[in-house]
Amino acid sequence: MAYIAKDHNGTARVAVPTARLAQSATGVAGHLPGPGDPARSTPTAAHREATPPAGTGVGPQLSAPARYLLAGIRLALGWIFLWAFLDKMFGLGHETTPARSWVNGGSPTKGFLGSAATGPFTGFYHSIAGGWLTDVLFMGALLAVGVALLLGVAMRLAAGAGALLTVMMWTAVLPPASNPFMDDHLVYAAVLVVLALLGAGHTLGLGARWAEIPLVRRSAWLR
Repeated sequence: MAYIAKDHNGTARVAVPTARLAQSATGVAGHLPGPGDPARSTPTAAHREATPPAGTGVGPQLSAPARYLLAGIRLALGWIFLWAFLDKMFGLGHETTPARSWVNGGSPTKGFLGSAATGPFTGFYHSIAGGWLTDVLFMGALLAVGVALLLGVAMRLAAGAGALLTVMMWTAVLPPASNPFMDDHLVYAAVLVVLALLGAGHTLGLGARWAEIPLVRRSAWLR
């Protein structure tokens, strides 16, 4: 629009569009952030700080009370699994006597699966009760899940293994004694999955450091 006219109004016709262009350029320049403008760079920096690092889960986005509550539940469940391992391994006298402990030749699965199992899967559990592979897998799962939950590492693996173990224990006593189908084993399985999904290992645990390991960063299932 800034053109030169050949008639006597040429000056006015040039000045008006040029002035408008100058005002537009000034307005645009006023909206562009300068290289050292702190007022415009602060929101961007704050946004970056509020965004959790990739691979850390949604745990850092929760409120502090929620994160500590989840961490407390994680630690409680971890102790339940670890205590079951220790009691069956050494016969601490709570549920397992020393004479029936694993280190003294007892079987951690023969008593429960061999006599207490009921329901449609009774035959299967009776057939594997007391087997060396059954005992090793059962005790290994108790130890691994318990330690992982207490440390807050490998939460997805711990949740998967723990949920599978508790669901299998649920199928060994069907129907439950106090409910048509629901019991604490299914609740434990659901809670384990929730803890893993919400990144409960990052609070009061080593989950954040665990997630920074190169192998873990490349393999989401190890987190």
